[in-house]
Amino acid sequence: MKLWTIALCLLAACASAHAATAVWRPAAGNAQMPIWPGAAPDAQQVPGPETAKVSDKLLAGKPVTAVTNVTRPTMTVYAPKGKNTGAAVVVFPGGGFHILAMDLEGTESCDWLTARGITCVLLKYRVPSIPYVWQCDCRPHSRELSVPSLQDAQRTMRLVRHHAAEWHIDPHKIGVLGFSAGGYLVAEISTNFARRLYAPVDAADKESARPDFAMPIYPGHLAMNDGKLNPNVPVSRDTPPTFLVQAEDDNVDGVDQTLVYYTALKDAGAPVEMHLYAHGGHAFGVRPTSNPVTRWPALAETWLGTIGMIPAAGR
Repeated sequence: MKLWTIALCLLAACASAHAATAVWRPAAGNAQMPIWPGAAPDAQQVPGPETAKVSDKLLAGKPVTAVTNVTRPTMTVYAPKGKNTGAAVVVFPGGGFHILAMDLEGTESCDWLTARGITCVLLKYRVPSIPYVWQCDCRPHSRELSVPSLQDAQRTMRLVRHHAAEWHIDPHKIGVLGFSAGGYLVAEISTNFARRLYAPVDAADKESARPDFAMPIYPGHLAMNDGKLNPNVPVSRDTPPTFLVQAEDDNVDGVDQTLVYYTALKDAGAPVEMHLYAHGGHAFGVRPTSNPVTRWPALAETWLGTIGMIPAAGR
């Protein structure tokens, strides 16, 4: 079965939906804004209008909202609750580059981050955006970047830095968090930040697109058929400090995806921390369950303190 098909079924886009809206909108009090002042670069045709579907199937006791046919990418800024640490995280939901799991791997992450004093910027990037020729073993074979999605990611990082003072963010403490395909997007922007994929459109594009830290969670598309690292993520010493989480029984994006990236980061001398769990499967997000893997956010908070992005525990 193709990877994006698995992701669709897993996130209930293949199941019947009990609610559907024309486009995804954040909860009241949070405004999403377009990231491009006009048409997005390299616009591609999609099979229909943007649709947000809420599944009948529950995951960790809650439904999942799947958004597809995104042609107008947006970002939603969630201000921190309580004391502001000055750190910010741009969140990339997953969904096989075909849908976006906007709650499971989006808004729920923002709830966690803002409760810890971290500004969260949720990116609704363009999908479908499938650059790969898929093999039956569900690994990418071609060597193309996920260009539209990465353009959106680069643009968003630059916009956040451009508005850092206005949004009470330290421009040197802006990271990225992504799940599954969004985890691969984290790896792409972490290693291609100096590769400009679109013509500058305004002053924001003078800013750097390099994240100050990166958290790919059960990432996909990193291992090639021969077990080597996907060449589209050219790891170097300049790759930002990275925090990896993976379950060994993940049957969608296998543990080899994370291991190959960890090894490349370690060999390049880029700071990296990895956490492997025996159980957890795929698409667990930040929803609490009985599996120890769902307690990874606490480890991420400790790590953010050790690299100086937020105050260390006890301070």
